[in-house]
Amino acid sequence: MSEVVGVSGDAGNFTVKVRQKPRYVEMDKCIACGLCAEKCPKKVSNEYNAGLDTRKAAYIEYGQAVPLKYVIDAENCIYLKSGKCRACEKFCPTGAINFEDKEKTIDLNVGAVIAAPGFKPYDPTSVDFFGHDRKNVPDCVTSLEYERLLSASGPCMGHLVRPSDHKEPQKIAWLQCVGSRNTNKCDNGFCSSVCCMYAIKQAMVTADHTAGELDQTIYYMDIRSHGKEFEKYYEDAKKKGIKFVRARPHTVMPGEGGKGVRIRYASEDGREIYEDYDLFVLSIGLEAPTSAEALSKTLGIKTDKYNFALTGSFAPVSASRPGIFVSGAFQGPKDIPQSVTEASSAAAMAAATLVEAKGTLTKAKTYPPEMSVAGQAPRIGVFVCSCGINIAGTVDVKKVMEYAKSLPNVAFVENNLFTCSADTQDLISAKIKEHKLNRVVVAACTPRTHEPLFQDTMASTGLNKYLFEMANIRNQNSWVHQNEPEKATQKAMDQVRMAVAKAQYLEPLDKISVNVIQKALVIGGGISGMTSALGLANQGYPVTLIEKGDQLGGNAWALSHTWKGEEIKPFVEGLIKQVEGHKNIKVYKKAQLKSATGSVGSFTSKIDAGGQELALNYGVAVVATGAKEYKPKEYLYGQDKRVLTHLDFEALLKSNPGAMKNAKNVAFIQCVGSRDDERPYCSRVCCSHSVEAALSIKKINPNAGVFVFNRDIRTYGHREDIYRESREKGVMYVRYEPEAKPKVYTEGSALFIEGYDPILQDSVKIPVDYVVLASAIVPHKDDSLSKLYKCSVGADGFLTEAHPKLKPVDLSVDGLFVAGLCHYPKPVDEAIGQAQAAVSRASTILSQATMTLDSIKSYRTDNCDGCALCVDVCPYLAISLEDYQKDGYTYRRIKTEQALCKGCGLCEATCPKQGVYVHGFTMDQIKAQVDAMLESV
Repeated sequence: MSEVVGVSGDAGNFTVKVRQKPRYVEMDKCIACGLCAEKCPKKVSNEYNAGLDTRKAAYIEYGQAVPLKYVIDAENCIYLKSGKCRACEKFCPTGAINFEDKEKTIDLNVGAVIAAPGFKPYDPTSVDFFGHDRKNVPDCVTSLEYERLLSASGPCMGHLVRPSDHKEPQKIAWLQCVGSRNTNKCDNGFCSSVCCMYAIKQAMVTADHTAGELDQTIYYMDIRSHGKEFEKYYEDAKKKGIKFVRARPHTVMPGEGGKGVRIRYASEDGREIYEDYDLFVLSIGLEAPTSAEALSKTLGIKTDKYNFALTGSFAPVSASRPGIFVSGAFQGPKDIPQSVTEASSAAAMAAATLVEAKGTLTKAKTYPPEMSVAGQAPRIGVFVCSCGINIAGTVDVKKVMEYAKSLPNVAFVENNLFTCSADTQDLISAKIKEHKLNRVVVAACTPRTHEPLFQDTMASTGLNKYLFEMANIRNQNSWVHQNEPEKATQKAMDQVRMAVAKAQYLEPLDKISVNVIQKALVIGGGISGMTSALGLANQGYPVTLIEKGDQLGGNAWALSHTWKGEEIKPFVEGLIKQVEGHKNIKVYKKAQLKSATGSVGSFTSKIDAGGQELALNYGVAVVATGAKEYKPKEYLYGQDKRVLTHLDFEALLKSNPGAMKNAKNVAFIQCVGSRDDERPYCSRVCCSHSVEAALSIKKINPNAGVFVFNRDIRTYGHREDIYRESREKGVMYVRYEPEAKPKVYTEGSALFIEGYDPILQDSVKIPVDYVVLASAIVPHKDDSLSKLYKCSVGADGFLTEAHPKLKPVDLSVDGLFVAGLCHYPKPVDEAIGQAQAAVSRASTILSQATMTLDSIKSYRTDNCDGCALCVDVCPYLAISLEDYQKDGYTYRRIKTEQALCKGCGLCEATCPKQGVYVHGFTMDQIKAQVDAMLESV
């Protein structure tokens, strides 16, 4: 409820004026009981559900809002508009309603500002041929409205129905590029980057929300599945029967009787086609937020012609005013992984601005002394979550709650609407104290995302956080048994019984901490590696940078300029100068990593630096080893010197720009070595690179014929501008299908390219001076580094991040981070942003002298006989053998390196003698769960 209305001062010392609107509800009194909304007589359109249903003037935007406190909508409140009503005040049991609340102005003194105001969905209502008219065409919805129709917290509680008659649709279509790639009706010339993939995602998950047979079609111009693993997802959608039609339906009309939708479009062979659908979805684009213009003026930063924050390729999150940074869709349309990466990148840049004041205002969170539960009988509290209707829509949570009361040693049971909400955490704390609970079970969603929250609540009450157990009755139950509510309820009771049985055997676990060597290793001296090294060094951490080549710069030396026209060579030269002259950076060229031992906070490696072996100790490492250009075996490459790859062509333009002055025709072929059986991924940068090169040719020789043979042109985001410019300047785009690729051949000394043009409906044969192959980006085949660190590598050979959305720059091994092409093909600006994000993530470790680890680790029992089976199966190399003396004899047994152990349990599952256990999963605990599972209710 706050907005920035003024920013004065300079980087390091800003004064930010914030205006806070009145809530008319006192947050310390509101218990989110909902009585105010229940009694409020005023209904208004619910913006959270895209206007598909209504809410009250007293409301919470959605069930998991933070803070979970009600607010009075001043624009619609009867009392605030006319002086009558006050029903909410009358019925509020805690006296939280405060109509005397006033607007406040707050002055903040800060050193840096990060602007992340998000985006505005495009509104297609004003364009009549899109058919977004709820009155006349109710079954034409936007993708955002469709998302709410699919959602368990949406207006139809996750069961998909069409708005006109609430019947389940069986034939659904999507129309792409609504409000994107359009300078005719909306001046949104950019590509919104995310629409293709969210349409495919919606089509894929629709089957989970319907019961009948489905007919699904996506109408598109180009499918832009350019992100990591996106192309595979697209291909999988086609295999599952989702149809993709390259067409641009012009007219969307109501179906027969006002139900459904009829569309009209022209096929590629020129036929006029009418098609009827039960539901038609407009894949709307992302615009700059409504507040963008006012906010940018307040912040004193520049925006581009689309009102997105203006940044450069070499400083992708730095706004035009020093000390102000941007992230997410405010900088331009982008997906979640890139938004999360940029958030970390902005944090790193802000940290660099504030480095002189680092640590001066930090406060450590404190917890009460831990209570001993030794000798106490278990007193278990069970909290059953409704998760809105995510769980309660399928599982009878009241029945589960009543059943839990009958279980042994259960002292208290309660049902909560959202157990993960901030208010419920306070409630759990209070109940633990009130009922003297010494163990807690939460029956809710996945522990992967929510267990740390509940464990922190345990610690805040003085209980050891490992006296906690979760039963996943959402992901493992309600979400997969939606059509069997009775069986789902029975299964939830079984899950709770098992969790309670295990909880009785839970014991407090000791905290594990490791000392952190506050130094970093960066592997790879390209743009990503140098950016990472410089970012860490600027924060005061000693950095060792190793590069296997004889110079820094990597692939960047082969590039002339970014898609925005910025020259790359001067930037690389300046970056090298900063890195090699930095007091905190040691650079070793012709160097390779030879060994890596240890774990997060304390790694040890040996490197071969030009024949000299050196030992390094460091706390974190950034892997930025790059990738390389695929050398084609097709299209006469290597046989005819006029057939070049992208990098070959860049070199030609640098060494002999005059070569294009006399060229009559130049052809480009896209997806050479990409999007095929061997490399089923999109190399991301090739389309933009070809368009840039085509424009360079046109600049040198406007009369040259330039032809781009392509499958889809993937100039995502603002890169669409250069694609449009190239078409305006006469570059011709000829599409081909994988089964009918263009042919390159010679006739005498002449070079020709031949392919089928779907617009002409005929083959074309073009004499060309040069053929430029948009060759794939491929990972280095040397997998020694991944073997040394035991980090994961995907099927395509690129390093795999810990989580594509939650941890896009963390590797699977704690303390290791990834940046640049070794993660996945990406342009310069994204590589730099990812490197800055790696700096941010690495700094969270290096900023600590000691760090606390999770206590779920394996440990040796007295039954260990040193057979080493667990050593063989441990995927993290956390278990080794050691000798020990007993009765004058030497024996062998195992030991666990706790910082390396992930608690996966392979060791315990493999050991034939119960010689190794995992804390929190001992045999007694697991046996109790199994016995409980086998009990009949």
